[in-house]
Amino acid sequence: MTNGGPTIQPLILSGGSGTRLWPMSRPEKPKQLLSLTQAETMLQLTVRRVDPRMGFAPPILVANAQHADMIATQLANIGVDDATLILEPVPRNTAAAIALGALAAPSKDSLLLVMPSDHVITDLPAFHQAVDRARALASAGWLVTFGIEAEAAETGYGYIRMAHGLSPGVCAVAHFVEKPDLATAKAMLAEGGYCWNAGIFLFRADIYLEQLQEHAPAILAATQEAMRQAQSQANHILPDSAAFAHAPSQSIDYAIMERASAVACAPVRCGWSDVGSWDMLHQISASDTAGNSIQGNVLAIDTQNCLVRGGEINVALLGISDLIVVAHANDLLIMPRGQSQNVRQIIDRLAGNGMP
Repeated sequence: MTNGGPTIQPLILSGGSGTRLWPMSRPEKPKQLLSLTQAETMLQLTVRRVDPRMGFAPPILVANAQHADMIATQLANIGVDDATLILEPVPRNTAAAIALGALAAPSKDSLLLVMPSDHVITDLPAFHQAVDRARALASAGWLVTFGIEAEAAETGYGYIRMAHGLSPGVCAVAHFVEKPDLATAKAMLAEGGYCWNAGIFLFRADIYLEQLQEHAPAILAATQEAMRQAQSQANHILPDSAAFAHAPSQSIDYAIMERASAVACAPVRCGWSDVGSWDMLHQISASDTAGNSIQGNVLAIDTQNCLVRGGEINVALLGISDLIVVAHANDLLIMPRGQSQNVRQIIDRLAGNGMP
């Protein structure tokens, strides 16, 4: 970080299940706890993004209680021993998770940098510069979201329509757009002024809680009561389960960002990806000269443009192209490239049959 001002408090969200990367990502060990893009896990890479040596405060993580031991181990493995871990007893989406972090912040006006734990950012200087640009407005009470400069007509992302400039590199938000169809995405890209919604935010803890009081008071009441009755063990905070269960399950976008008035966007191009599908992982992964991204026990002969994860079994490919092949434990996924957004159909069918 380069600018002066209050120390920024990272708030990392690690409650997702990452089902679109089945069979590797599962509720008991979702994608943020996996090593998908580098040797370190996505959670570890996210924590490294906000190293205290860069001027950040020790992070607060809000995570599924089921993953507490794995997260503690992963943090210890990268030398992080000062993180606060808030363990959600039940999932209640991002609005409530962020409220838990805001209530646990060191001070009422702490600047919270809210980040999912399962995203890729390859250009850290660009990301940190965007945070610097947003800092003054966030300190003044604006809710700042970070928009990724759209490079293609993607239908898997929400969009942000930017309005007039507020300060160098930060604009007011005109409105948010739900995930569009392809024709709408192409029209927005041609028009300009739209960013992908990355789900990364910067705002003061007290401002966020005030917005909850105005727009989603049931979420605020439930999280306040859950934290009032919370148990603490070392650096772990366990909100009361019964109280937290009363929080409506809403995203921060629906509960707050789409309804609040002082919302700004800091557009940035920082090598971002939400790694939301096997196709996306293929796009951002290193490939060989035949376009194959391969890990594990894999033999590929006369094979082109495939993503293959071998797992514990041997996988041999001969004379194929444009496939995604993922072997993990006792499960094997095979599908054409371009179909990975539909993995949810497999999960629903397996669950309906009573299979794991």
